[in-house]
Amino acid sequence: QVQLVESGGGSVQAGGSLELSCAASGYSVSRRCLAWFHQAPGKEREKVAGINLGRTSYIIPVKGRFTISQDNAKNTLSLQMNSLKPEDTGMYYCAAGDGEYCYTSKDYNYWGQGTQVTVSS
Repeated sequence: QVQLVESGGGSVQAGGSLELSCAASGYSVSRRCLAWFHQAPGKEREKVAGINLGRTSYIIPVKGRFTISQDNAKNTLSLQMNSLKPEDTGMYYCAAGDGEYCYTSKDYNYWGQGTQVTVSS
């Protein structure tokens, strides 16, 4: 049984930093298709960062501010978020997929429960 558990969310002021962590069990983070999704209040869930065999991708609004990484020894996925902005507020979800390539939320088979990030101006 695959389980993904996020932690590290919280409240910060604009310009601050947070690091999110996702502990995986029943799934090896060394596999393909890992990602972090963001769901702002009243909006759809959006993929903000992905990693596939060490190759990372980001949406433009977070590029240069967020860094996704994996620790194969600890079997964890992380998201370092710097220079946070109020628009970064929302729930952040860790996701993992069984496929070779994952692009949209439908390609991810496993999800964590989410962790809340609130950025105040």
